[in-house]
Amino acid sequence: MLSKPENRIFGPGLRGLNFFRLVPSFKKDTLLTFSNLTEQFGDVVCLRGLWTAYILVNPRDVEYVLQTNSRNYPKSKNYQILKSSTGNGLLVSEGEHWLRQRRLAQPVFHQQRIEKFAETMTASTAEILESWENFEKTKTAFDVVPEMMRLTLGIVGKALLNTDLGSEASVFGDAFEVVREFSVRRLMALIKIPDRLPTPLNLRFRRAIRSVDRIVYQLIAERRKSPEKFDDLLAMLMAAQDSETGATMNDRQLRDEVMTLIGAGYETTTQALGWTWYLLGKNPSVEVKLRREIELVLGRRAPTFADLPRLEYTRMVFQEAMRLYPPIWAFSRVAIERDEIGGFYVPPKSEVLLFPFITHRHAEFWDAPEEFLPERFSVENSTNRPKFAYFPFGGGARQCIGNHFAQMEAQIIIAMVLQKFRVSLAEKHAVEAETSVTLRPRNGVKVVLEKV
Repeated sequence: MLSKPENRIFGPGLRGLNFFRLVPSFKKDTLLTFSNLTEQFGDVVCLRGLWTAYILVNPRDVEYVLQTNSRNYPKSKNYQILKSSTGNGLLVSEGEHWLRQRRLAQPVFHQQRIEKFAETMTASTAEILESWENFEKTKTAFDVVPEMMRLTLGIVGKALLNTDLGSEASVFGDAFEVVREFSVRRLMALIKIPDRLPTPLNLRFRRAIRSVDRIVYQLIAERRKSPEKFDDLLAMLMAAQDSETGATMNDRQLRDEVMTLIGAGYETTTQALGWTWYLLGKNPSVEVKLRREIELVLGRRAPTFADLPRLEYTRMVFQEAMRLYPPIWAFSRVAIERDEIGGFYVPPKSEVLLFPFITHRHAEFWDAPEEFLPERFSVENSTNRPKFAYFPFGGGARQCIGNHFAQMEAQIIIAMVLQKFRVSLAEKHAVEAETSVTLRPRNGVKVVLEKV
């Protein structure tokens, strides 16, 4: 029951000028600033300036916003910036449109549907590992992040569109880099310049979107005309019918979901894998144990979908990497109606900020939270942990639809790389977290290879 108006308590935090004095710190080191606020004020932090915002890091409160009372907390206006590129896809849509699209897309990502893409993942990984032979022979240090991006973009192209993007992969890669820069600048700007104005960045953004739209709409048109039967995610999306109305997706809806799945499907997995190689390089004892499991389960053969349950430590390594460096480092929601969270009053239109990066390091729920300990994700060690102490894919009804696809992809890639190479960090290469649309390793992750 809500408190009487005169007894409303907004919770500890910063008010007025104290909040605005902190704005430069938010821009300089976003994660450290938010982390320091939660250390100073606790699990609920209220920021009141021109608007009211809450930082929530306790799993109980995260669950309340994402699941228990999610109807009161739709995505905030920040996601509308992404709408310029992804359109009204699952990532940004709301209400009845989102529910309809989710009903259409959900069966496409059922485990029995995605397991067949394991062969696509192994074939694509084998190709890129062959191209790494020259790095190993010449002992050349290289940034593994763009290599992971090249690999995951190739996989999503084949799985989603049944096509080797080839030279067009660079079109998508370059376009999404422009989209990332555009989105970050818009998110961080206190005064947002309308995207219709012909600024240099806006013009680059429009060209980038036109270039990928041309490819995506052409693929959809060709698929509509073709008598051939395809067995990829695009074909499944085109064939999907709403269980209540029988309706299918039109070209614009297909385009929006394709753009969403390509963008989310390679960017988040790429960054998670980049952080995985960084953490393995910093923790050689974990790599030794991981390599032992891969040798025991696979020997020298390529992994199959059936092998994944036995690659348990490989799964735990990837989960632990996403605990320390979750690609989606923050989620924002907005309160429709007044509410109470953690005993504090939340007025309508308040922004609610959830930080996997902080919750994943919460000392109350994680022992030695700064250490890289994959064993914490064993079944026995996970039993008593609150569900929302770990939410790299979000949670509730809006949990990432491709989470199983991403985890399967990561297990396969990690196993195949370590079957062939030892991956070590290049000397004197500093790595730190950069809060972009995703959590990226600033300056990349430079590695050197050694043949196994």
